[in-house]
Amino acid sequence: MSKHEFDMLSDSTEATTTRFVTFIGESYKRFDLAIMTTNRFYGKKLITDLQSGISAIVGEEDIEEEGYLEYTFKLSEEEAGELRNFLSLVVGPTVFTD
Repeated sequence: MSKHEFDMLSDSTEATTTRFVTFIGESYKRFDLAIMTTNRFYGKKLITDLQSGISAIVGEEDIEEEGYLEYTFKLSEEEAGELRNFLSLVVGPTVFTD
């Protein structure tokens, strides 16, 4: 294989919707988020923390999982609670299709 050949496993283009949100919680933590909606992740959202550059595919069950937001986005328990409260308003259920 030459340096310009790739063993492509997937390559697709899709129109997506991205919502940019900035808010400050009671802990005075500022959240700058990009929330991407796509058909790619079974209804989950691609959440990017624009300050840290951390991205994660997040669904309703991920929000509810203890410690997930703290670990993934490197947040304190209080900060993660604020993010959880916000994300519960914008992230819907995971949808599996055939």
